[in-house]
Amino acid sequence: MKVYARIFSIGPSSLVGMALISHYSLKSGALSVQWQLNFGLDITLTIKSTNRNIKMDDISWNDFEKIALHAGTIIEVEDFPEARNPAYKVRVDFGRDIGIKKSSAQITGLYDRESLIGRQVVAVVNFPPKQIGPMRSECLITGFHREDGSVVLAVPDSNVPNGAKLA
Repeated sequence: MKVYARIFSIGPSSLVGMALISHYSLKSGALSVQWQLNFGLDITLTIKSTNRNIKMDDISWNDFEKIALHAGTIIEVEDFPEARNPAYKVRVDFGRDIGIKKSSAQITGLYDRESLIGRQVVAVVNFPPKQIGPMRSECLITGFHREDGSVVLAVPDSNVPNGAKLA
């Protein structure tokens, strides 16, 4: 199925032409649409929602208890050029009981590789492994999305033992 958009000029509502929508995505509250205009120009428009009325399903206490959120220390960071979105390959030490786990983290906007080494993070460690390009991610490092789309890591405000469970 092909989807077209009408293109209007600014000012009086006069139709300038039609454009084929070649790609669209909805991610992190932003709608991104790419058009291919008939004279060879590609345009990408991103629209972010400012709706603060976030609706979510209620979960039970038992559901929450199933999520294993633990602290760990980042011990290795590599660029991940194969990722669709800018990301790092990260190895996190969660201590003797959980061990070292790999993750793909889209945190390149605010953090360089060197600043991440030795930093403690909070991660979900009981998701099944997920194939992300050529790597298998074994945990989900948590963070908060900012208005600009960058991610701020969720971290303990004081050092805790690797493997400490979020209370």
